[in-house]
Amino acid sequence: MKIKKIIFQKSSSDIDNCPRTNLFEIAFIGRSNVGKSSILNMLLNKKGVAKVSKTPGKTKLINYFLINEALYFVDLPGYGYAKLSKKNKLEISKITQSYFKNRHQLKQIFLLIDIRHKIQNSDYEFMNFLKSIKREFTIIFTKSDKIKNNLIQNYCNDFLKSIGNIYNNEEFFVSSSKTKYGREDILDFIEKISS
Repeated sequence: MKIKKIIFQKSSSDIDNCPRTNLFEIAFIGRSNVGKSSILNMLLNKKGVAKVSKTPGKTKLINYFLINEALYFVDLPGYGYAKLSKKNKLEISKITQSYFKNRHQLKQIFLLIDIRHKIQNSDYEFMNFLKSIKREFTIIFTKSDKIKNNLIQNYCNDFLKSIGNIYNNEEFFVSSSKTKYGREDILDFIEKISS
């Protein structure tokens, strides 16, 4: 898939304000600070399209990016960030749950996982939530540049083994926003599922 045109369409605080189209939507979600915005910028090959912050919990809205006037990349608030107030966490949780439960245009979910960490409770809970509403998802391991190349496969295998009861998908991706590793594989996959 070649990215020819990117338009930041809008930020929505609930699904009633999401774009009223039937275009294919691809959602990106993960724990706070997993590198969601960085991966989006890497895929789009453009710095600063999605706002990157060292402060976890920066994304609090559903952000829509229109790609090639044909489909949307959707940047969702991260989950599991301890320092947000209870009220903020509840609001974000309501926004994301409503989106996943009710958005019929949603065709693909990429769940981002920091390759350096074992399964976290918040990841496990979120995967179980997606399973409970019968939403399939595909894992993208992020920050692969932070570990040695010869350890990447072991880290992936260990993580996938720990979620064998939830994740039946044989497909997964390894990425690095720093080196752009995984970019072509992910874009090829998106082209295949959206054409």
